[in-house]
Amino acid sequence: MTATPSHGRANQAAVCILVATPKPESYLSEARSTRHGLIVIATLFLSLGLLYGIWYSYAVFLVALIDHFGWSRSVTAGAMSVFILSHGLFGPFAGRLVEVFGPRRLMMTGSVIMAIGLLLTSQVNQWWQLYLSFGVISALGLAACGWVPSVILTEKWFPDKVGTALGFVTAGIGVGIFTIVPLCNVLIENYDWRLAFQVLAALVILFIFPAALFILREPPLAQAPVSKGQDKGANDATEPAAPVTPANDWTVATAVRSRSFRFAVLAFFAGGCLSQLLIMHQFAFMVDHGVAKTMGSIIVGIIGVTSIPGKMMWGALSDRIGRELAFTGGLVCVLFSIGALALVGTVPGLLMPFAFALLVGVGYSVNAPIIPAVARDLFAGPRFPSIFGTLSMFSAMGGAMGSWLGGALYDWSGGYEWMLMVAVGLTIFGPIMLWFAAPRNPETPPAQTPW
Repeated sequence: MTATPSHGRANQAAVCILVATPKPESYLSEARSTRHGLIVIATLFLSLGLLYGIWYSYAVFLVALIDHFGWSRSVTAGAMSVFILSHGLFGPFAGRLVEVFGPRRLMMTGSVIMAIGLLLTSQVNQWWQLYLSFGVISALGLAACGWVPSVILTEKWFPDKVGTALGFVTAGIGVGIFTIVPLCNVLIENYDWRLAFQVLAALVILFIFPAALFILREPPLAQAPVSKGQDKGANDATEPAAPVTPANDWTVATAVRSRSFRFAVLAFFAGGCLSQLLIMHQFAFMVDHGVAKTMGSIIVGIIGVTSIPGKMMWGALSDRIGRELAFTGGLVCVLFSIGALALVGTVPGLLMPFAFALLVGVGYSVNAPIIPAVARDLFAGPRFPSIFGTLSMFSAMGGAMGSWLGGALYDWSGGYEWMLMVAVGLTIFGPIMLWFAAPRNPETPPAQTPW
């Protein structure tokens, strides 16, 4: 018997359906993956807001601790220096732990450690206890659940727009400054600084741990792309394909010996030192020059608000005009903010405090998206988490230096004039070093020596 034309058309339709079915499924899978990637980015936005809002809230705790215990400014600010140093020194280990265990497990563990550290900080009575509980334990917890795993997750989900994605994620830090710093000031003014630390501990464990457990997953492994010129039927060819020689990849050892790494370290050290020098001491500076404490905390919040569009803008601009130009533009804004800060108390009213907040918020925010984006431009590869963690360590060392140096220069000179002059020098030094690091023209990884 011969098939009727209608049967033939039915068979053709069935074949067409079978052939077309995988295509919509692949589109659905890609859409679901992209949607979950956006959820991850939004969660990281909120996570970094909480974690680094706690970091910057120490500017408010600084004044409260000095009033309560009578410690000097250098001793009290030194706890933040230890905090930043501990956070930074853990960076290389955080990168390696991400490679071995993945970011989720590290973030869950870090949230527990940080909450414990904050609870212990609420019970301190001696300066060394503050250094240990806040400066070491809380900092190690933050390093484990904060910067390094968040950057690695962002880079994995959006590798083609890493500057833009990092700009959005790190903008959460500005939201944290805007919300967490005033919250801490309200708790301190109306209750007690000890209760404020306990509330922060509860927020960390109630948000970061569940977020890491249920939401913050790595993207599914992509299929290997077909090489250029490869025929679709290459897998059926009778001749074996020529062996592919793997490209050389950066390791921590080879990266540290490179010219780009050395200049990037100096640029990141200067950027970290500058931001902590200004932001950690501007609250005390303004209070000393007649600005009310409540208004000072509002100004800190304004810094956070202005840093939100700042981070997004610098991240997106760095993808378009280059990392060097974006970084230079950010530190030029910081330079103008130093001039505004110097005029606080000289120019009557709140014009200069608000000008400082707007300029420094936009300017210092360039560090957040540019540092990890530059690191990826220079040292992309399987060992990027460890290399980025190592670079972050030097940035944190600069931050630790800036936090301590502002208090030390005040204790030595009785004022903040020397601090402002050092800050001006750093705004010039940092961009020059990044231009020498040249992320626009990254070095080629050296050939690995065979065993």
